[in-house]
Amino acid sequence: MRIFITGHQGFIGSHLIERLKEHKLTLLQSDLRDHKAVQEELIAADPEVIVHLAARTEVEQSFYEQITFSEVNYVGTVNLIEGTRRLKNLKNFVFASTMEVYGWQPISDVIKEGKENSIIAFDEETQPNPNAPYAVAKYACEKYLEYANRSYGLPFTAIRQTNAYGRKDNDFFVTEQIITQMLNNPDEINLGYGEPYRNFIFIDDLLDAWIEVINNPEKVAGEILCLGPDNALKIKDYVQMIADKLNWKGVVNWNTKPERPGEIFLLNSTNKKITSKLNWSPKVTLHEGLDRTIKIWKEKLTNG
Repeated sequence: MRIFITGHQGFIGSHLIERLKEHKLTLLQSDLRDHKAVQEELIAADPEVIVHLAARTEVEQSFYEQITFSEVNYVGTVNLIEGTRRLKNLKNFVFASTMEVYGWQPISDVIKEGKENSIIAFDEETQPNPNAPYAVAKYACEKYLEYANRSYGLPFTAIRQTNAYGRKDNDFFVTEQIITQMLNNPDEINLGYGEPYRNFIFIDDLLDAWIEVINNPEKVAGEILCLGPDNALKIKDYVQMIADKLNWKGVVNWNTKPERPGEIFLLNSTNKKITSKLNWSPKVTLHEGLDRTIKIWKEKLTNG
């Protein structure tokens, strides 16, 4: 297939292009916000599938750079969508959305039968209530894709991604940040909120899901898909799990990061729909994925 990819230098994109080498790949070179340049690249590539990964993804930073996040993540995506109008062979536009679109949820919809330890998993029918500039922009993109689908038949699949981990060169995000802080600081580390619940997916499983979606446009065009897995943990418990694996006995200084307005205290999702359509499901357990990520960072920090 002819595949047009944005965000090929990012965490997912850099791994994904390695998995797609048998296809004819075109990697976006222009600024997403430059409509004319983006359209020219699309026309020249004449893709059968567009894989749209490019975005600002640091949710916390979006609270302080609202305009930039909106311009890149929403306006940039609209430019790309509108650039498809002259394409004749497009089979699917695959968009990297996020579980963050669920935002705040009524507490009665979050805790089953009033039991604190019985956490529900959001699915594609759960009403989104995005509550961060990053999430608002991503949800707006989903709605624009739906509009384009209704108005001029644009085929699309939006993947609502879970917190991915397994990075080798970026410790900004939660899993890698916890691991690297503990490896570098035996006595104490500084983290933000400890009470939120999040679910996690290892990079290999995430890439497998993308490959299945890309290779099967006829099965998923017009769909929004959650990846899961349904494995939500309170961040405090997640930190303890990592500490146990590292035999780390230090002190965690909680609430040391800037307060995030509208912090979301539960994000969890299920992969039932994508499993039913593509027979894909996560295979790497949280324990196995953490062990592999810890190994990556131990070797990296040891070897400089």
